[in-house]
Amino acid sequence: MASWQPDPSFYPSPRMAAKAPKETLAYVAAFDPDRKKPDAIAVVDVNPESPSYSRIVGQVDMPNVGDELHHFGWNACSSCLCPNAPHPHMERRYLVVPGLRSSRLHIIDTKPDPRNPKIAKVIEPEEIAEKAGYSRLHTIHCGPEGIYVNALGNAEGKRPGGIFLLDPDSFNVLGQWEMDRGPQELAYDFWWHLGHDTMVTSEWGTPDTFEDGLVPEILLGSKYGRRLHFWDLHKRKHLQEIDFGEEHQLVFELRPAHDPTKAYGFVGCVISLKDLSASIWTWYRDGDKWAVKKVIEIPAEPADPDLLPPVLKGFNAVAPLVTDIDLSMDDRFLYVSCWGTGDMIQYDVSDPFNPKEAGRIRIGGIVSRATHPKANNGPLNGGPQMVEISRDGKRVYFTNSLYGAIDPQFYPEGIDGWMVKLDVGENGGIEFDEDFFVDWPKGHRPHQVRLEGGDCSSDSYCYP
Repeated sequence: MASWQPDPSFYPSPRMAAKAPKETLAYVAAFDPDRKKPDAIAVVDVNPESPSYSRIVGQVDMPNVGDELHHFGWNACSSCLCPNAPHPHMERRYLVVPGLRSSRLHIIDTKPDPRNPKIAKVIEPEEIAEKAGYSRLHTIHCGPEGIYVNALGNAEGKRPGGIFLLDPDSFNVLGQWEMDRGPQELAYDFWWHLGHDTMVTSEWGTPDTFEDGLVPEILLGSKYGRRLHFWDLHKRKHLQEIDFGEEHQLVFELRPAHDPTKAYGFVGCVISLKDLSASIWTWYRDGDKWAVKKVIEIPAEPADPDLLPPVLKGFNAVAPLVTDIDLSMDDRFLYVSCWGTGDMIQYDVSDPFNPKEAGRIRIGGIVSRATHPKANNGPLNGGPQMVEISRDGKRVYFTNSLYGAIDPQFYPEGIDGWMVKLDVGENGGIEFDEDFFVDWPKGHRPHQVRLEGGDCSSDSYCYP
């Protein structure tokens, strides 16, 4: 796993990463919502010059069923070049792939043939529970000193959820990350400001409140996550909690500025109990504390109740349901997935406190069922969900499934999977690549996308 020279996909700064070669492959998590066949990591050809462009060209199946592959990441990234814990001779080679439902962790080797990855190691849930005290694994980030894994439940699937570390060479479970968790109990996403020695974490709920779908009583009672937590990254100590208020539920995806000198980032809130709107908030440094400000509000759209799933019929409206966001490498454009309405919205966030809409497309959606130029099966369901951006910011990829137990609550007929690509204009604006549409094979639904060599949510940097 070590090499004689730094991995060529590592870059000291986001400015340099934006000049990286174009990706030619994408790795996509695919899961069986019925938990009858193994989940898989699919390999999609994203090279427009290739005869197999926009097709699945490889796949590695998991050895078990029922994992629900979700958010995965690399064993190593550009943070290996950070001066506080340098190990630049690591190799970006292995995908670290957790099962959200099974709590199993898979180590996938993408070398020597990137189109035919192989399973190198499987870490069973019992080992993770014993060594780290956690279960329901959710997100992977490669950090300066190891691989960080967050989990939504403790060993019994209850509170608290949290983070543990893997050794980046042996993939041994090292143990729980938190030394002092303070009031934090719920977990969801996490990321950091390496230049400010700060970790940020968000909240969803404990496994018993989402594994069979969202529970209306818990949602309407404002009992899902609504807080951000700020931590001393070096001391592993909780510093501050910010409560978004009872109206706001499901504070999800975190996207800090890539420039390590900037102390701000963006987080999406899925739904407001007041009016079904979704929102984007900027967190930022305010004196010696952290603060948040709502900077985008996306309203619900009036809709014929006959076209709505039971969970929304009484509201006569379709909620945007912002379920993912992603930030371009130059910190200029924020992409917001509206899984309910079917919109992918591009905002210019050059001023992080005053975003301006720069582009919008619609595909799928609970009511609109908008199609794609290359789709040959008519109206599409699902909506923009997991979104990933190329390092140069010129290409945007996304898929349409959220979570096995929640998909049918909003799309009762079941989701037919797809993956699409957008092209980005020089000064903003987005449009479909009419030649790129992956009609996902039945039996699996696609979720997170990772791009060959890194992307805009895989790496962190220590130099501006």
